[in-house]
Amino acid sequence: MAAPPLSRSRKSFQRTLRSAKQTMLLSEIIKLAIDSFKASKVRFALTALGMVIGSASVILVATIGLTGKQYILEELQKIGTNMVDLGYSGGGAAGSNVTVNNDFLTHDDELAIEERVPAVAYSSPLLQMHDRVSFGGGVVKDVLVLGVTPDYKRVRNLVVLSGRFFDEEDESTHAKVAVVTEPFARQMFGTPDAAINQTFQLTGIPLTIIGTFKESVNTFGSTEIDDETILIPYSVARYFTGTDNVKDIFFSIRDQNDVEEAAKEIRAVAQSRHQRNSVYTVTTLTAVLTTAAIVANALTVLLLLVSAVTLAVGGVGIMNIMLATVRARIREIGIRKALGATAREIKLQFLIEAVFISLIGGAVGVLVGLALPVSARLFTSFNIPINLWSVVIALVTSAVIGIVFGTLPADRAAQMDPVESLKYE
Repeated sequence: MAAPPLSRSRKSFQRTLRSAKQTMLLSEIIKLAIDSFKASKVRFALTALGMVIGSASVILVATIGLTGKQYILEELQKIGTNMVDLGYSGGGAAGSNVTVNNDFLTHDDELAIEERVPAVAYSSPLLQMHDRVSFGGGVVKDVLVLGVTPDYKRVRNLVVLSGRFFDEEDESTHAKVAVVTEPFARQMFGTPDAAINQTFQLTGIPLTIIGTFKESVNTFGSTEIDDETILIPYSVARYFTGTDNVKDIFFSIRDQNDVEEAAKEIRAVAQSRHQRNSVYTVTTLTAVLTTAAIVANALTVLLLLVSAVTLAVGGVGIMNIMLATVRARIREIGIRKALGATAREIKLQFLIEAVFISLIGGAVGVLVGLALPVSARLFTSFNIPINLWSVVIALVTSAVIGIVFGTLPADRAAQMDPVESLKYE
């Protein structure tokens, strides 16, 4: 048999009762928590201090990680992240007896690739040779001589320290000029500035130094440039080598996102112009950049986990203080229960207090953590990155820690016997 429908007055009474409970939960309990904080401000501040330090640590660690990642990627980009190095690795056969011949790249390959690969912005062949140069005082050293075009400076992001780099006019007129490294200039003439317009001989031909240069980033000899390297126009280097063959051609791609695709196209064009079994390779820094970003992100996550330990320590402090608070307020708990407060309401009251302490400490910590990078951006030229996700993570973690470490004291308060609580002295 179906239960009779509730009367209108009974329904109204139940709605009023639910409203009263809801009002007590949302306003009275929060008011009690705030009154508790006001009654013990010093204890509240000391309890929240752990969360302040923990949240500030999360923000600062995330900022340090992002700054380190940005610095690493910027340093790698100075080497030339848009650069593609096309090289000849060997192979090439001709004749019935399959005699292996060198099938080197040529200047014509460079021109063909520029024409057929639109993504290419700049390019330069690389003719390499070694010679012995007299530095005076009976000192003779082996030096590396590279024959390149004016675009080599753009492709390799070279920094001109003094003087200038050779230009298209020097290339077309076969000018006997050279750009040398700083160590070369210092050893031969004392300073980079003093080396400008000085001459030295290379295989008996005088060359005039018009500039000194260095790489944007110290690659510690891992590139084609040594400490004592001489750059001369490609057209002049052909006279020294007696050939148009080159082992490497450097290309600069317009858009970094197109580097890998352009590298494939460059290799395909080169392969199509030479013997089928000749081997040509392309080298880019895309993989290095990707790996560097992954490593930097992993280190940032690791540091964030370490800083999370500080938040956990702050949570333990909250739990200890809340346990002491429960013990100090046993009579208050007994009185509230005697007046009709349920165990759920008592638990919620102390849980809200723990979350309040944790959240307020977390918010203050976020402000402290953001103060350093924001100040650096406002008052210095450093563009320190700020990750807003770290703010969200710090605040959410603070709330979760307040709930996790506030549950035990809240449960203990909720389970107290009202009669024994009223008797407590």
